[in-house]
Amino acid sequence: MFFVEKLFRAKEKHIKYKKMPEHIAIIMDGNGRWAAKRGMPRTMGHREGSNNIRRIVNYCSSLGIKYLTVYAFSTENWNRPKSEVDTLMSLLEEYLKKADKELKDKNVRIRIIGSMDRLSPSIRNEIKRVIKSTEKNTGLNFIIAFNYGGRDEILHAAQSVAKDVRDGKISVESIDKDTFEKYLYTEGIPDPDLLIRTSGELRISNFLLWQLAYTEMWFTDVLWPDFREKHIDEAIESYQNRNRRYGGV
Repeated sequence: MFFVEKLFRAKEKHIKYKKMPEHIAIIMDGNGRWAAKRGMPRTMGHREGSNNIRRIVNYCSSLGIKYLTVYAFSTENWNRPKSEVDTLMSLLEEYLKKADKELKDKNVRIRIIGSMDRLSPSIRNEIKRVIKSTEKNTGLNFIIAFNYGGRDEILHAAQSVAKDVRDGKISVESIDKDTFEKYLYTEGIPDPDLLIRTSGELRISNFLLWQLAYTEMWFTDVLWPDFREKHIDEAIESYQNRNRRYGGV
């Protein structure tokens, strides 16, 4: 019954259920500009953007998407004003405290990728708690990239590989793509099929540099707080009309 319901919903929206992307990644951009257009402080834009995450997570879950990764806080975002950074930290902690209960009925598993360095003990504890409390859920994998940077991830992986070679755990000759991927934050998570970026910017901003090698990209001028279910549908429809060749003919 659930399959039929999802298939009917997909047909209504001109998207093909059989060709749904397994993994969608989103660069959620435009919170500050959304607030500025309304004469509000940037922090209000971030709060509205945080509220929008719930809507998009619920919708992707209803479509049967298996993985959704959102870029919530980059390693470069520490350069923003302290008041803005403090707001983003508070919003993450607030979200985590409620998320597992809010998403329990939807069978959503929550995962966090990024460095735990510089995060407060209370946020680290919430991350551990919510990962543990949702680890047996088998629906959507909701992955939050927080204090994350693609270059930082690759550097961290390279250092870990070098350490294991030095300690005799692996040999240089045994290192291949599959081996290296085991050292990334995203170990066990398939590469994104579709990347969405809001706000009109046309760059990937140090997000999932290794994983986006063959990802289809979709850009929109819509600011993140205004991003809705219909925009997900538009992105998926565009994705489904593309021919993914992976370097072939």
